[in-house]
Amino acid sequence: MNNLLEKLKPKEDKFFLMLKEMGAIIVSVSDLAVKCVQAASHEEAVELYRQVKEQEQAADLVQTRIFEALNNTFITPFDREDIGQISSTLDDVVDLVNSCAKRITLYKPKALPASAVELAKLVHESAGYLAQALDELDSFKKRPEKIKEYSAQLVTVERKADDVYEEFIIDLFEHEKDAIEVIKLKEILHELERATDAERAVGKIIRTVIIKYS
Repeated sequence: MNNLLEKLKPKEDKFFLMLKEMGAIIVSVSDLAVKCVQAASHEEAVELYRQVKEQEQAADLVQTRIFEALNNTFITPFDREDIGQISSTLDDVVDLVNSCAKRITLYKPKALPASAVELAKLVHESAGYLAQALDELDSFKKRPEKIKEYSAQLVTVERKADDVYEEFIIDLFEHEKDAIEVIKLKEILHELERATDAERAVGKIIRTVIIKYS
């Protein structure tokens, strides 16, 4: 009986705290991404990838805890499907940064263009807005304005990333004559651009939650 009552008792804090954990991991991993695209040597890139991988594994553990909590809790602060989707999409962001760092170490590109640094910095900028939105999530019913503002910033940054990636592609095919290098660079930067897409997607889910409860 006590176990049943424990499951029925709302525990909003645990979900918000775990989502905040994911936000902090994304800020950390995006900071590593900025360093990785500016690595002075292959050895430095390998070490940074190792650190990114650690963060990716930490995110997987948090996501597992979130889904276990969803399975064991009857009453959630908002729709469990939305909590699960936010968690999964946050994990996608970390996976994409991990994929970028992994490709840098495996492909060993001759040099990364300035647009790689621009994109990594945009991923990091979005991570900051995302973390702030997640920090405000526990008061989304009372003060939705800040979350809406952060979500709008995610859209703005993602559009900037699209422009940077598009300009990079145009320049790449116009000036890079080595076909293998073209493939390497395109794949590496595409993961960063996709990371900003995923960050924007999280903001969209959060906005949907706000609309449901407004």
